[in-house]
Order: sequence, then structure tokens, then C-alpha cells
Amino acid sequence: MEQRIMPPDYCILKQQMQELGRFSFARIGSIGCSVCSRQIFSFSVGASAERVLFAGAFHGMEWITTLILLRFARRLCEALRDRTMLAGEDVTALLQKRGLCMIPCVNPDGVAIQLCNPEKRWQANARGVDINHNFDAGWCELRELEIESGITGPGSTRYGGPCPESEPETAAMTRLCRRHCFCQALAFHSQGEVIYYDFGEHTPPCSLEMAQRLADAAGYQVAKPEGLAVGGGFKDWFIECLRRPAFTVEVGMGENPLPIEQFEPIYRQLEPMLVLALHL
Repeated sequence: MEQRIMPPDYCILKQQMQELGRFSFARIGSIGCSVCSRQIFSFSVGASAERVLFAGAFHGMEWITTLILLRFARRLCEALRDRTMLAGEDVTALLQKRGLCMIPCVNPDGVAIQLCNPEKRWQANARGVDINHNFDAGWCELRELEIESGITGPGSTRYGGPCPESEPETAAMTRLCRRHCFCQALAFHSQGEVIYYDFGEHTPPCSLEMAQRLADAAGYQVAKPEGLAVGGGFKDWFIECLRRPAFTVEVGMGENPLPIEQFEPIYRQLEPMLVLALHL
């Protein structure tokens, strides 16, 4: 009997990370702690000289992205252990050339708040700061747009904080990226079945072609963000500060939080794209 899929509360997240750690070639760690002292777990596998970064659950209501990344990590480990193909690719050979670092849940406090209080429709961290508005890339311009929209202080969504990188979750991600040479990054959100690749003049020339290949693999669309979706985000910071490609992948279609029943079809659609991202 297949195990029932459950929303990833912190206990489930810890348990699944421990299970991944039983694979001898997997490296489980923490890149820091949240406001409420929850660990921000990391999973790494493959070569360490050049790596791809996957990160999910920047927003509380988007916990389905954690499930997607955890499922992919397990499927990847099983394929490596059994020396089998994954999405038609020899992942053992792929990971001898390039590694993967994964942060399944960037905002564990926000996920906990949302799961315990669904009526709050919570996206922010425990201090009411939207992690994906708190990165130091176009932050001041985004703050002006927030104020124009009536967002003036902590709340459930879209408040970018008192200053860039004010939050421990944001700082943990930027610290990780400054320490390691990631060739590209994918930030997973929900929803829309779209991939964003652009951050103005800072966008690497190869980004559009890469985004289109990723989108084609998943049956998604490619687009440029607008309005309050421009600036302050992890993708934006990675592109501007590291001058490398980064993508926001909006998984699934519907209203957040996406129902757990959508997990399996969303994952099946995404797995070829996740494998492609390892060697793109």
C-alpha cells in the first residue's frame, strides 16, 4: 500500500530528511534557523565543484513545493542506489559531473502557521515578513510599490521587512549562495504553471533559452514578472548578485494552498524538468 501523502509539517519534514540521510551518498545538513529556531534543512548529492540549487516553500501557503522537492530527492536517491534511469536519464552519470543542493523548506515557520491556521492564508515568516520580498535586489523600488498598495507593516503577505535581508531565512539563503558556486538556481512557488527568468538588465543572455527548455519539459509557459512580483525575490537577488541564471517555477494551477490531491499529477508533470535542470 502506498504511503498517504500528508502536508509537510515540521515533524514530517524532519522525518523525511532523516530518511534521506540513510542513503550513504546523500548529505543532510542545515543552512541556519528560522525566527522560531526551526532548522532550514539542506539535502546535497553528487559532485561538489559545480552544483544546481533547488529551493521551495518560501511562502507558507506554498508547502506543496516542499513535497515536490522531497519526492524528487527520494526518487533521485533510489535511482542512484539502484543505478536506474529517472525520467529517461542516467542520473548516476549526470551527478558525477554536477551536484544538487536542495532546500526543501526555506520558511518552516510560515508553513507551520499556515497548516495550523488555514484561515490566515499565511505566506510570510513568523515576524510577518514576506521572505520573497526581503532579498536585496530592487528592494527599495518594491517597498515603494508595497506602500502604494497599502502594505505598510508586518502581515500575512507581501511586506518586505524593515530592510533587505532583515530575516534569518533570507540571510541563510544568501549566505549559502555566497559560500558555494551554484551554476543556476530554481525557486519553487505555486501557482500558475509558469517559469519566470528575467530581472531586467541583469538577466544572463542564456536565461530565456534555458527557461524555455525547462518550460517545454513540464508543459509550462515562460513569462516576465510584473508589479509586486518584480524585485525583492530570491531569483532576482541570485541574478543580480551572482550574475548567473535563476528561475521562479510556479507549480500547479488553482488557488493557494493547492489541494493535496493535486500533488501527484503536479509531480509527474515536473519530474522531467527537474532532471533536465541537473544538466541544463
